[in-house]
Parts: sequence; C-alpha cells; structure tokens
Amino acid sequence: MAIKVTLRQKSISKGRSSLYLDFYPGITNPKTGENTRREFLKMYVKDPIKFKSKKLGNGSIKQVPIYSENPIVNQAIEQENNNALSIAEKIRLKRENDLNKPEIYSEFEKERLKLQAAGRQDFVDYFRKLSKKRKSSNYDNWNSAIKYLERFTGGILHFSDLNEKFLEEFKHYLLTTKSTKSNEATLSQNSAVSYFNKIKAALKQAYKDGILQQDLNAKVSSIKEVETRREFLTEQELNDLVKKPCKDEILKRAAIFSALTGLRFSDIEKLTWAEVEFITGKGYFLKFQQEKTSGVEYHPISEQAFLLLGERGDLTKKVFHGLKYSDYKNRLLKKWIESAGISKNITFHCFRHSYATLQLTYGTDIYTVSKLLGHRELKTTQIYAKIIDQTKRDAADKIKLDL
Repeated sequence: MAIKVTLRQKSISKGRSSLYLDFYPGITNPKTGENTRREFLKMYVKDPIKFKSKKLGNGSIKQVPIYSENPIVNQAIEQENNNALSIAEKIRLKRENDLNKPEIYSEFEKERLKLQAAGRQDFVDYFRKLSKKRKSSNYDNWNSAIKYLERFTGGILHFSDLNEKFLEEFKHYLLTTKSTKSNEATLSQNSAVSYFNKIKAALKQAYKDGILQQDLNAKVSSIKEVETRREFLTEQELNDLVKKPCKDEILKRAAIFSALTGLRFSDIEKLTWAEVEFITGKGYFLKFQQEKTSGVEYHPISEQAFLLLGERGDLTKKVFHGLKYSDYKNRLLKKWIESAGISKNITFHCFRHSYATLQLTYGTDIYTVSKLLGHRELKTTQIYAKIIDQTKRDAADKIKLDL
C-alpha cells in the first residue's frame, strides 16, 4: 500500500507554526523503532494576525492572510513563508518518493538529503535547548546570550546559514550593541566575550552531534578579554561584615564561607553533608565535584569554616538549604555590605577573590593557591598576584616625607 505524505502546520509559541509531515498509514521511526504519523521538519512560518476579504475576478471572495499592518513588512513575511513552504513541499515529495520508491535514491543522494535536513534545523532552538541543561549562574549567562542571538537573528537561524561571515558579524554586533539591561549603556566587552564563547560552545557541540559538517568553532576566534580590576575585601572589612546582621542569614554564612574557602557560589549552593568529612589528625575536608570544571576536588577547610556550616544534617541534604541565586538576593547582599560602610562594588564572587588575595598576601605560594581555587591553569591564578603587586605599590606610596 502506497504511503501518502501530507504537509501540515501546527501552531506553536511566538506567533509561529511548525511545519511537519503527516504519514498515512504510519511509518516506523528508524531511531526508536516505533510507529509514527508525524515528522517535524524544524521549519517554521509566521502566523497571520488576521484575514482580509478579497474579491476575485469571478465574483468569489477569498480570505487573504495579513501578517503585519505595515505593507512592506507584510510582503516580506509573506515571501519568507512562501519560500519555507516551497522548500517543505520539495521535502514532502522526496520523502514520499523515498518511502514508496526507495530504489530511486542512491546512497550519495540519501546522504545529501540527510545533510539538507540537518541544515534546515534551527540553531537558535538548538542553542536554547543546550542552555536549559546549564545550572545556576552559568545558566544565566547562556540565557543572556540567547537574548542577543534572538535579537540579531529575529529568532530563527538555519544551520545552513551559519558561516564565518555571519559569526564575525554577530561578534561585531555584540561589541557595539546596547545592553538589554540598559538602553543607554553599550554591552561591556567582557560580557560580549562571555556570550560569544557560549555561541562557540554550541557550535562545537553541533559539530560533535553531526549537525554541522565543519568545525566552525575552530575557525572563528574568540573576542579578546579585557583585564578588569577584581574587587576584594580586606581582612578588616570581612571582620566588619561578620559583625553586621544580614536579612538573609544563610546568604551571609555562605558569603563568609566563600571568603574562608574560596569556593564558588555554585559549589556552595549544591554542597551536601555527604561531602563534608573529618579526618583525625588532618582536620576538615570537602570532597566534591566542581560545578564549573567537573573536576573532583578534595578541599581542606579551616575549623572556622566548618563552624559556619551549622548543625550536621542528613547526608543527602544540602548544607546551605535555601540558598538561591536571584536579583533579590543580590540586593540583600549589597545592602549588607553597605551597612558595614564598604563602598566597593562587591558581588558574591568577590568573596572568592578575597580568599585568593588574602592567601597570597599572607605568603601562601601561588601554586598552592591555584590548587585550592581549583584552577586548571596557573595563569588564571596569576591575576591575583598582580593585585598583590599593586597593593604593595599602593602601600609603598603611602609614606611621604618633606624632602
């Protein structure tokens, strides 16, 4: 019995419809082995906002879709929809031929069809799915990156349209566009670095997944990072904060814990009691897998740091239960810091900077500090050594005599 293949549309989010093929009778999905009636093409058309009646020459009335009140935009969307439907119809014809007359295609032709199908997939949608797998502050960076990608592409970008020229243009866009958080300020260069690196990471994954036939990530260079001042707290400032109350006591304990251990927010947030150990004669340790590097760490902590953990709970429970990353928590952190008379621009991550800076200040060698911070490369830790050098220079310049 011949299989009939029909092109259909399904309304989805953001005023779009997804194009898919409807098979009758159903076919076997080669990936799952299950019977199916649908194959989504990962192609989309814009939905009309309304319909307008148009009288034809024979006197009949036709309902014409309207996509925008702007005639030029309406024509552009209509043309884009027609192009997508034309391509989808060709896919339908080839799919029908493939199912009913499989012998008409050579292996080369089949491979070409496979590559064409991959090229029609939406990179923006692919990027969005990757971002959902991220956690905590890393998710926030991916989520911010996708906002700029959507704004630059209009929300749809086929893999077949990805090339070095497009990526260079997007790189320039990130370096010159206004921040989504402020219509007046230009996006900072280091934010552009972070967001473009997320795009490169997605390209690398798409190459591994076989969607891209060339490693575009390797062909396009990253944006150069600008060295910025890393704010840190002095020991006196940390002592001042210890004495000041905070509306979120868990947030306060976590911040001071970071200053005493050098741990990132993401690693503190997920820390469980099973990862806190005491070894007789050696003291307290944390055994955990770093959120950022995925490396397993055996991290020694002081008795003071251990006391900040509170009463030991069930091994599977989080130590800092209730600790979450949000704008509201950031505002509470800022108010707490200001209450101690500290005017520096301090974020939670600055407590980790403070740990590194104080360790080097008190003579801990840079290799040990690098290991304690979980850095993969020593050059990452050397940034803190520069801070110490500047601190020494500032101290030297404080003594002035009337010579």
